[in-house]
Amino acid sequence: MIDQSARFPDDFLWGTATSAYQIEGGGVNTDWWRFEHAEGTIAAEPSGDACDSWNRFEEDLDLIASLGLNSFRLSVEWARIEPQQGVTSHEALDHYRQVLEGCHQRSILPVVTLHHFTLPLWVADAGGFENPLIAPWMGDYASVVENALGDLIGVACTINEPNIVALMGYFLAHFPPQVTDWERFSGVNRAMRECHVAMREALRAGPGSFPIGLCLSMQEYEAVDGAHDLLAVFLDEMEDQYLLATSKADDFLGVQCYTKILMGPDGMVKPQGETTEMGYLFWPQSVEYCVRRAARAIEIPIIVTENGIGTDDDSQRIRYLREALQGLHSTMNDGIDVRGYFQWSLLDNFEWTLGYRPKFGLVAVDRDTFARTPKPSARWYADATRDFPPR
Repeated sequence: MIDQSARFPDDFLWGTATSAYQIEGGGVNTDWWRFEHAEGTIAAEPSGDACDSWNRFEEDLDLIASLGLNSFRLSVEWARIEPQQGVTSHEALDHYRQVLEGCHQRSILPVVTLHHFTLPLWVADAGGFENPLIAPWMGDYASVVENALGDLIGVACTINEPNIVALMGYFLAHFPPQVTDWERFSGVNRAMRECHVAMREALRAGPGSFPIGLCLSMQEYEAVDGAHDLLAVFLDEMEDQYLLATSKADDFLGVQCYTKILMGPDGMVKPQGETTEMGYLFWPQSVEYCVRRAARAIEIPIIVTENGIGTDDDSQRIRYLREALQGLHSTMNDGIDVRGYFQWSLLDNFEWTLGYRPKFGLVAVDRDTFARTPKPSARWYADATRDFPPR
């Protein structure tokens, strides 16, 4: 039962989230662009111009401001900033500076992610996350970003869901480089943690001063049909080792969660009950579960850096967000230090191998004209951030 007299703190970060590749368009210099266009690819469609946000970012920022949100999680694209090894694009950095300045002009705190799934082609062709030099390369990239943009960054996220990059690219073969190998998957997880440390230290060495953390994909998991040992091994790789690595040295942990996953002896089990457009179990309770699980393992604040639902039914989205926020509020009533919540996503954007079918956005985007149309859930979320508990 929610304490009706309680409210989220006045300085709580209320935001929405995007990533550069999923909304900007034209990411031709990335491993993902090549993957989408490869013969026989499993990608449903190419990203193309995405939401054309490279050109329409002012409109996107105006939408966020119109909703009264005080923060915005976005990413900068490594492949644009360092198109070739050691070559810095000042045009790209100037563009991202305009975006961050636009946030500040609208009193929106920019929460900047430096790596969100994609790699420059020069990195991918050199072995990607399996190259032993990947950590220093990413540290150097972080230094470039810090020196150029650090004075405008409000909060920094080093890597978005490194465990998903490892899982989908090196074990399930759904992302590039499409590998199915547990040892390589585990090795990439280790490399990701090293990359995070290198990036964190590079960001701390620069002129800016802002909290730095990692965005970890977490879900509520349940073992079925005797799969408890299998789930324990999987959880150790996907979550526990990351929680251990970030438990003290980071300024916060970004928790990203969407659903509940059933794990059987042969892997993930198809959910029974209400599902979303992604095929996920409708499970807003995952927010409370994952925040509590993270809080038991770490000694630093938590920010829910992604949570949402892919659906064509906007009333289902509102119902999901309402229950997710109620669960989050319960954790804070119990004294867990949660500093913010970021709904995924601002726009109906490119959802990787699934293309443009799943609709996660508070704002619809016309695929031909790129016209933005806020959904009823956008206004509901805006109202909920100002007047909680939500009606």
